[in-house]
Amino acid sequence: MSKWNREKGRVAIVVLDSVGAGQMHDAAAYGDEGANTLGNISQKTGLPLPELGKLGLGNILFIKGTPPMAEPKGAWGLMAEASQGKDTTTGHWEIAGLVLPGPFPTYTDTGFPKDVRDKFESLIGRECIWKATYSGTELLKDFGEEHLKTGKPIVYTSADSVFQVAAHEEHFTIDCAKGSLKGIDALYEACRIARDEVLNGEHAVGRVIARPFVGTCSADFKRTANRHDYALNPIGPTILSRLYKAGFDTIGVGKIKDIFAGDGISEYTYNKGMKSLAPSISGKMSEVERTDPAGIENTLSYLKKDFNGLLFVNLVDCDMLFGHRNDVAGYRENLIRFDTELPSILKLLREDDILIITADHGCDPTYPGTDHSREFVPLLVYGQKVKAGVQLGVRKSFADIAATIAELFGVEGTGHGESFASVILD
Repeated sequence: MSKWNREKGRVAIVVLDSVGAGQMHDAAAYGDEGANTLGNISQKTGLPLPELGKLGLGNILFIKGTPPMAEPKGAWGLMAEASQGKDTTTGHWEIAGLVLPGPFPTYTDTGFPKDVRDKFESLIGRECIWKATYSGTELLKDFGEEHLKTGKPIVYTSADSVFQVAAHEEHFTIDCAKGSLKGIDALYEACRIARDEVLNGEHAVGRVIARPFVGTCSADFKRTANRHDYALNPIGPTILSRLYKAGFDTIGVGKIKDIFAGDGISEYTYNKGMKSLAPSISGKMSEVERTDPAGIENTLSYLKKDFNGLLFVNLVDCDMLFGHRNDVAGYRENLIRFDTELPSILKLLREDDILIITADHGCDPTYPGTDHSREFVPLLVYGQKVKAGVQLGVRKSFADIAATIAELFGVEGTGHGESFASVILD
């Protein structure tokens, strides 16, 4: 520990959204027995990730195409989720040191109750198309045209604790307390209303998600990158809030700011979408709107700057574009894209920098259904002062990351997690 200079130190957490590493012991209770995002993709197609492999990814679990290293450059292990759940908010909050005492409410099979429906419709001044669990892409095919004809937003959920509102980002309108709003502003305001005025108490879901789309008919409806998440305020301290109060920099890239409702974040940037071709389940190349390239560029940009504290990055494309769509080829290709870019991140690490690569849950595209999966997540730690080849074992909680960061920077912990700082540093 004495060799690491906290006055110059920087920790970067990169969350590869949904990149799970095998079923947890309680996966059957979530309907996820046999889920293994990395392992199952590799069994289907082979998964060569040489740069992640050099850090120790192939030492964590069997990945066809990414063999274990005799002398990995990083410390490596697995993490179990102590909280109940398998969603983005639960996973990221736990990485930040906040373990939930119980699960967020879900409406997977029942859909939202009448009191929620009535209040939301009253506040936005129009009726809605209400659905329970639904694939986002199928939803647009089945109800997008009805939305355009009637103006009714489509409200639905998933196996996660989410209230999702899909609407056309150019034509949607609402009449609310702020007056008449149109387009993306109307959708964002509807979601803010749901978050702040409807979904509280027993119905306090983890996230309200704005799902904007464009197009003219079911054949060409497409989601855009203007998605916005409205999370609950964290219900306890996080490593972000601890560092922020101690005067350290806390930077969020991607949807980090939304996940934590801005709490404890000194600076943030979103990842803009860019159109690109990707393999699809049809076997043909299809156009998608990626945000990971911007996320990687934003990460590189911050690493080139002088800051002292935490850089917290979410790269969402594996989950949003490919996992939920059961697109094995697209998921594989997106992982390979990140692996190719990893050396550019490593080159920018300074003497007292530590890089942590992990995930927030699984979303096995080979598995039946389109929801997240209850899985272990990989843990890779690298830096000039990090001992190479250290086995971190199976951590009992994602919160071990937060506990480690708290010890590194000498700030108060969150009350959860066990630090591995002394294990990775001399």
